[in-house]
Amino acid sequence: MAAEPKKLDDLFLDTLKDIYFAEKQILKALPKMARAATSPEVKKAFETHRDETETHVERLAEVFELLGKAPRGKTCDAILGIIDEGKSIIEEFEGSPAIDAGLVAAAQAVEHYEIARYGTLKTWANELGLKQAVTLLDQTLSEETKTDQLLSKIGISSANKKAA
Repeated sequence: MAAEPKKLDDLFLDTLKDIYFAEKQILKALPKMARAATSPEVKKAFETHRDETETHVERLAEVFELLGKAPRGKTCDAILGIIDEGKSIIEEFEGSPAIDAGLVAAAQAVEHYEIARYGTLKTWANELGLKQAVTLLDQTLSEETKTDQLLSKIGISSANKKAA
């Protein structure tokens, strides 16, 4: 008998596993980025976002629970590549006046990836009638957007000027 074609709920679960893996990797990367930052403002932004990221992982676990699934990640090559770029910035610009600008840019690449994923998941959850998931995903999407805006502000107000 032929396998059922995959549908939106399968895609939703697959993408949920992707962002769960990504958030776990981000949790590991943020302390390293905070240590590499020279600006107290950049350090604080990374430390604050690490705490928020723990909450994001908890919310994702709730979404898995709503689906009757155990929280499980699926290797996400995209986030691994983005995090590797951040590691390269740390290695290449450590001790340089440009380190904070580079770290802010690397963190924004992560944020933009997360914003794209959470926006998509929220839309799909809505389509699938998963109202509680929509609420949870929207909370995280809002926080990721605020973090991106904060990073832009830090970059414009100080990090980029210091790098110049």
